[in-house]
Amino acid sequence: MKTITFLLITLLLASSCTNRKKTKDLFPEILPEAPIAEKHDSVLTIHEHSRIDPYFWMRLSDEQKNAENKDAQTQKVLQYLEAENIYLDTAMYKTKELQSKLYNEIVGRIKQDDESVPYFKNGYWYYSKYSDKQEYPAYFRKKESLENPEEILLDVNQLAKGHDYYAVGSMEVSPDNKILAFCEDTISRRIYTYRFLDLETGKFLDDNLYNCEPGGAWANDNQTFFYTTKNKISLLSEKVWRHKLETSNDKDVMVYHEEDPSYYIGVYKSKSDKYIIIYNNSTLISDYQILKADNPDGEFKQFTPRAGAHEYSIEHYEDKFYVLTNYDAVNFRLMETPVNATSIENWKEVIPHREDVLITDIEAFKKYLVISERSNALTHLRIINQETKKEHYLDFGEPVYVSFIGTNTEFDTDILRYGYSSLTTPVSTIDYNMNDKTKDIKKVQEVVGGHNPDNYVTERLWATARDGKKIPVSIVYKKGLKKDGHTPLLLYGYGSYGNTIEPWFNSTRLSLLDRGFVYAIAHIRGSQAMGRQWYEDGKMMNKINTFTDFIDVGHHLVKENYSSPHHLYALGGSAGGLLMGAIANMEPELFNGIIAAVPFVDVVSTMLDETIPLTTNEFDEWGNPKNKKSYDYMLSYSPYDNVEAKDYPNMMVTTGLFDSQVQYWEPAKWVAKLRATKTDDNLLVMHTNMEAGHGGASGRFKRYKETALEYAFLLMLESKKGE
Repeated sequence: MKTITFLLITLLLASSCTNRKKTKDLFPEILPEAPIAEKHDSVLTIHEHSRIDPYFWMRLSDEQKNAENKDAQTQKVLQYLEAENIYLDTAMYKTKELQSKLYNEIVGRIKQDDESVPYFKNGYWYYSKYSDKQEYPAYFRKKESLENPEEILLDVNQLAKGHDYYAVGSMEVSPDNKILAFCEDTISRRIYTYRFLDLETGKFLDDNLYNCEPGGAWANDNQTFFYTTKNKISLLSEKVWRHKLETSNDKDVMVYHEEDPSYYIGVYKSKSDKYIIIYNNSTLISDYQILKADNPDGEFKQFTPRAGAHEYSIEHYEDKFYVLTNYDAVNFRLMETPVNATSIENWKEVIPHREDVLITDIEAFKKYLVISERSNALTHLRIINQETKKEHYLDFGEPVYVSFIGTNTEFDTDILRYGYSSLTTPVSTIDYNMNDKTKDIKKVQEVVGGHNPDNYVTERLWATARDGKKIPVSIVYKKGLKKDGHTPLLLYGYGSYGNTIEPWFNSTRLSLLDRGFVYAIAHIRGSQAMGRQWYEDGKMMNKINTFTDFIDVGHHLVKENYSSPHHLYALGGSAGGLLMGAIANMEPELFNGIIAAVPFVDVVSTMLDETIPLTTNEFDEWGNPKNKKSYDYMLSYSPYDNVEAKDYPNMMVTTGLFDSQVQYWEPAKWVAKLRATKTDDNLLVMHTNMEAGHGGASGRFKRYKETALEYAFLLMLESKKGE
């Protein structure tokens, strides 16, 4: 928001709000009364149970948001969101200088002229560059040798001109290296358009493919491109098409249609370049269709019949496929099957299931097989010689870290590219010779101004949950911490979809650590930190474990004197925003402040609406509220439905007007209900990015404006807590 006078702020707030409510008197000379949204009760009834939603009116369609002439409802919603933005700006007025300082610190640590580590594919070295203060990268390649002249593929800064938001989704070069297919999103709704660039002439072809999902695949004829389109209402990917270059879209042939809306689908090419593969994934079921890339006009063949709950992935290797599967294996096992007999009855076991080790990924080379595993809440890389069957693990030497398989496009090589990081160690890109076991560090993320990992301490703690489970906690702080309970601590959590929040280094975090904050990650159930069962125990009818785990970690940190409720803060986004909403309802007195980013908080209403992206695909994650048992359980924790007349912590909520994953009206309704209901005078503010969606602002630097705002919020609370 641009700075405006207090009078104008007051007038705008008065025009968009019908009532007033006093807030914490942080800045008495400028802080106006908070906006209170109008109430228009909607009765939502199912299973003979009715809920009253006074803010249902805040929901706008895409057509309403994008219309040049806004109708009355749209104007009212936008006025309310703008009023909240102005209120936040005013409440945070005295932190403007701090926000600017934080922002400059954060972007000042980012190398202005940066370049990725080149990787070799099909005769070319590919890499990207950032130049000066540009927001977006440019993509390049060099033929055969890094000593050869540089060819530019795309300068995203040029493509982004004139757009408030711009993102490149994926890039695929044709097998003859002549045509680049890439997709772009200019509205932040994750609706992409594929464009085709002639790399010899530098001119764009007329072939534009609309309403696409990122990810496509070239057939080996250099003329056929397979791509995926979305359902225009739900935005779920649902159809795969075959496009011939220089032909109109109406001649494209649909080669696959997924009619079950519980699946995400897409298409890609095998690392071997031998197969075009269509994937279909729901929460519980995987399904694949395969076609030889030399036969683009052929029929796709189902890899194995779809039958019940079964998750697996496939990797082509010479005359067989490797299959990573959870069939009779909670933590997955590795199988193999001939290319001409891929049904499950032909699968043979390569690596058996283990109760204490989760297999998360594989990478196949001609001579070696690399397995990414997770045990004891840490990642491990296992190297197996395909010929001798001898194996070994890489040693990383830190108590808390993350390792991962990097970009490995070549098949006939002894070199594994992998990545490594920890809470104190910047991300490193390493080439490992699997034959002689030597390492070549290709790049270490540079922290401009310097960073000494020895100035910080990282620990692995174990908190005991109320049911006796041991919850891993990753923690980092500046050396010299005095554990007296007076230290500010930011606790981060997610805990959904089996996604494990890894203990990465993040240079932005230094702005908190250097100001005395402790940073901790709670590896709660709903992730796979402790294996697949850890996920199963934090989803569906076990979802509340996710919330109680986070609370129990908070109590453990207080008990161990890392912090206290006066100094404890929580942060989570998206499904992690649901976590924030739940803990705010369940145990608000444990936290001095909470930041909920793009939070999924109106759980029941969203999961009853199958026109919203993610809903139908996630019935096996949260439950389907059309089933009364699921409805009752979801209703018991849904943050919006459980707002009560009681004291809540200081809270900051963020959203994006064009968010396709968690619609803006969820956090907007939640904030409105909190403000009208809560009994405390703590600060409650909301920021709506009026130009962006789920991921926030595009570009390299703009996104850190919001990070600086969030950090300033925490530091402001810490300075005003009266301790």
